[in-house]
Amino acid sequence: MDLTNRMMEPEEFARQRQEVLNQWATGRDVDFEEAVAYHKSLPRSKNFTYKLAEGKARGITFAQPRAGVALLNEHLELLRFLEEEGEADFLPTTIDSYTRQNRYAEAQTGIDESRLVGRSMLNGFPAVNHGVSACRRLIEHLKVPVQVRHGTPDARLLAEITLAGGFTAYEGGGISYNIPYAKDVSIEKSIKYWQYVDRLVGMYEEKGVSINREPFGPLTGTLVPPSVSHGVAVIEGVLAVAQGVRSLTLGYGQCGNLLQDVAAIRTLPLLAAEYLNKLGYADFDITTVFHQWMGGFPQDEAKAYGVISWGAAAAALGKATKVIVKSPHEALGIPTKEANAAGIRTTKQILNMLKDQSLPMTEELALEEKMIREETRAILDRTLDLGEGDMAVGAVRAFQAGVIDVPFAPSRYNGGRILPARDSQGAVRVLEFGNLPFSEEIKEFHRERIARRGRDEGREPSFQMVIDDIYAIGKGMLVGRPRS
Repeated sequence: MDLTNRMMEPEEFARQRQEVLNQWATGRDVDFEEAVAYHKSLPRSKNFTYKLAEGKARGITFAQPRAGVALLNEHLELLRFLEEEGEADFLPTTIDSYTRQNRYAEAQTGIDESRLVGRSMLNGFPAVNHGVSACRRLIEHLKVPVQVRHGTPDARLLAEITLAGGFTAYEGGGISYNIPYAKDVSIEKSIKYWQYVDRLVGMYEEKGVSINREPFGPLTGTLVPPSVSHGVAVIEGVLAVAQGVRSLTLGYGQCGNLLQDVAAIRTLPLLAAEYLNKLGYADFDITTVFHQWMGGFPQDEAKAYGVISWGAAAAALGKATKVIVKSPHEALGIPTKEANAAGIRTTKQILNMLKDQSLPMTEELALEEKMIREETRAILDRTLDLGEGDMAVGAVRAFQAGVIDVPFAPSRYNGGRILPARDSQGAVRVLEFGNLPFSEEIKEFHRERIARRGRDEGREPSFQMVIDDIYAIGKGMLVGRPRS
C-alpha cells in the first residue's frame, strides 16, 4: 500500500492535475493563479469560512438547504428564491447523479433534454459541464456564501472547476462520499482522490484564500451510532488538515433522541481537536453541522414539519454552527422551491426561539457524552494502531478488520456486520457489535439498554426491532414499537 497521510508531493499533484483537467473540456478553463485573484476580488460576505467563524463566535446556528437543478438560469432562480423567500444563511449547489459518477457525457444529455422539455431532467446542477464561468455567475448573483454538495468518490475535476468558479465550501470525503454511495470503489482509491481535493484546498489556503471543507457526517443516515459517524468524521478531518485544509466543518446526522443528539454534537469538535493535536496538527478551526433527520419522512406535510422542527431544536440546543434543512416534501421526492423555502423558515423560527436557551447538564446527558467519547476513542485508537500511526493507512485497515463498520452501506469494502437498534428512549444503541473494538463495559451498556426495551415491549431484541425502527418516524413515532 503506497497510501500515506503525509502531504501530497507537488510532483504527484501536478501529474494528477494534468490528467484531471483533461477529463472534460471545461477543465481546460481552470487557471489556478487567476482563480486565486478572482476569490480575492469577492467580498468577505460571500466567503463560507468567515461567516461560519462569525456564527461560532456569536453562538448562533445558521440554516442551509439542499437544492440543485440542471440549467444555470433555473438553478440561479431557485437559489435566489431560497435566499430571499427562505431566508437561507448559506446556499447549496447540489450536484447531479451523473456528475457524481464522472459520467459527464450523460450529464450533458440531461442538460440538452432539460432545455427541450423546459424542466430539469437531472437531480442536481452539473457544474463540470457548465464550467467555471457559469459557476462564477452563480456566485456573483447571490448574496450569501455557496457550497458544493454532492456524493462523489472521485471529486477532483468537480473541485477544480467549482473552486475556480468561486465556491468557498466543498462537502465530502474519501470515506463519507464512498461507503454510503458506491459499491465497488476501494477506500484506498477514494482516499487518494480526496487527498487531491484537500491538497487543492490547501493550495488555495497558502495563497490567502480560505475554503471550508465539510466531510459528510450522516453516512447512510440510518441508525448510525454516534461513535461510528464521529470516528469517520475525525479521520476525514485529520486527512484534510494533513493536506493543508484549515477551515473544517464536521457533521452529524440526527438520530432522534434529544440527549444523544446534543451529546453527539457537543463531543464531536472536542474529539476532533483532541486527535488533531495528538497527531501534531495545530493550524485549524473546527465548526459543526447538524443534519436534520436523514431517514424516512411522513408523507403528511404537517407531520413532516414536526420532524423538521425537532431537528432544528436539537441543532439549536446542541449549539451546532449550521443545520442542514429538510423540506416537508421529503417523502414525496424533490421538493418545490416553495416547500424548500418553507422548511428553512420553519427551522429558522425554532433556531431563533432557542438561540438564548441551553440544555442543562444532567446525569443522563453526561453519561451520553461519556459513552460517545469512550466509544469513539476506542475506534480511533484501534485505527491508529492498525495504521502504525498513519491515519490514512489505518482507515483502510480498520474497514478491512471491521473496526469501522457503517450500518446499511452498499460498499463491498464495508463489513456490514453491526446492527443498531433504539433503546426505550429512542437513543441508537448497538444490537450486534461485529468487530467494533468496544470494551466489555461498553458492550454491556448497549446490551442492557436494548434488553430494557425488550422487556418494556414484551419481546426479545431481534432484527425485527431494527426494521421497526427504520420505518418508525415515517409512521409517526421515534421508537418502532409493535402495535398493541
